[in-house]
Amino acid sequence: MRDWIATLRRKRVAILAGVDHQGVMAHVRAESGWDGRYVFMTLVSAAIAILGLLLSSPAVVIGAMLISPLMGPIIGLGFGLATIDAREIRLSAAALVGGSLLAVGFAAAIVLVSPLQNVTPELAARTRPNLFDQAVALFSALAGAYATVRGRAGTVVGVAIATALMPPLATIGFGLATRNATAALGASLLFVTNLVTIAATVAVMARLYGFARDLSPRQTLFQSFVVLAAFLALAVPLGFSLKKVAWEGNATRLAREVIAAEFGDKVRLSQLDLDFAQSPLALRATVFTPVYRARAPRAIAARLKALLGQPVTVAIEQYRVGLGAAAEAAQLAEAQRRAAVDPSDGLAERIALIAGVAPDQVLLDREAHRAEVRAQPLPGAGLATYRALEARLSASAPGWQVWLIPPPIAPGVIEVTDDAPDPAALGTAIWAAKRLNLALALSGAEDPVAAAEAAITAEGVATRRAPGRGRGLTLAWEVPGAAGE
Repeated sequence: MRDWIATLRRKRVAILAGVDHQGVMAHVRAESGWDGRYVFMTLVSAAIAILGLLLSSPAVVIGAMLISPLMGPIIGLGFGLATIDAREIRLSAAALVGGSLLAVGFAAAIVLVSPLQNVTPELAARTRPNLFDQAVALFSALAGAYATVRGRAGTVVGVAIATALMPPLATIGFGLATRNATAALGASLLFVTNLVTIAATVAVMARLYGFARDLSPRQTLFQSFVVLAAFLALAVPLGFSLKKVAWEGNATRLAREVIAAEFGDKVRLSQLDLDFAQSPLALRATVFTPVYRARAPRAIAARLKALLGQPVTVAIEQYRVGLGAAAEAAQLAEAQRRAAVDPSDGLAERIALIAGVAPDQVLLDREAHRAEVRAQPLPGAGLATYRALEARLSASAPGWQVWLIPPPIAPGVIEVTDDAPDPAALGTAIWAAKRLNLALALSGAEDPVAAAEAAITAEGVATRRAPGRGRGLTLAWEVPGAAGE
């Protein structure tokens, strides 16, 4: 045993002898401060991160991580803690706090002016931290500290650190801008967890590689105790959170299996929502089945109570299929009638039925009371039909802002009377342009084109005059900015 310990000590001495401690500390100090480049890259990284989160695009979020400069200050903080360097701790902490506030503020500003303010899956993933998130931060810190000591720090390691820091900061900005306390607080907890985990891990790695300032064994033991206590203080609640997330995932899986077993192989489960915030648990589901089963909710509730160990209230909306076009149309009319009576009950399912899409294609932001769906093309339907359909959806859901995105049907020819475009048709074209986020190309006689151009630009829609003359007015779609390319 003594020989084994002695061998380990000799290997550690040999490793430490190969580390340029002075050079590493000089590099850490140079990269951990506040300067113009740090500010600029922080703002750009925060902007890309929040746009990626709003678009629910992992590729764009990764792009933000590639340029995030947060690795420098947090590595500097860890090395400062290891060497008890008060100046390095102060400078690194100031840069980290300042950069974090800049990122949150800039992300919030972008959200305020953005038409997209829905809680996307990428945003939601940053609002419920658990033990796995701490593990990501831990391994990121190990990679960052090792690469710094060995002189291999670079973009890849910076991405590892930014993975744990920049997306939560952007999510905090989203929560503040949309007044979504759940998102802001959840992302704040994730950020603090990752920050403490990374800084503590870097400090421990730095101590192992001999970065210290003449500490006594008692001081070193105290440092280790503080780091371990910090890890446990964060790991315990995160462990409970992970256990809860796992239990909820298992409960949702069991609910799907029980519903499938109750209705048989021919059933199609369209929507399932298990509300864990209510007591007892509340299960709502929509199924398409060839046979209506009146006793199914009671049987499903009893089975789930036995499996989950707690009571569950079950509400199942059953729609019979395979009855012919007339019968299914009658069911659709009934669903629309019920939507007008109860706007908050099964909103996603009803919007999906009216729009002709699957319920999972309806985007709901319950905090902001916004719903968005892309309608399926209807034979013979024009833009005015989809606008009227959106108005009916909005009327059936008081307190909700419902956006129905129509197919990109060309507005075409607009009737003109006394050189004035038809206001109803022009208003419909403007509505569709906003929903589709497209510009309008105008062609025709000078006076109608000028009048339409003034009305359209006043609504914030981009326009371009296209070649072509005539007595009337013709509108066509165009990608914003394409005319100037």
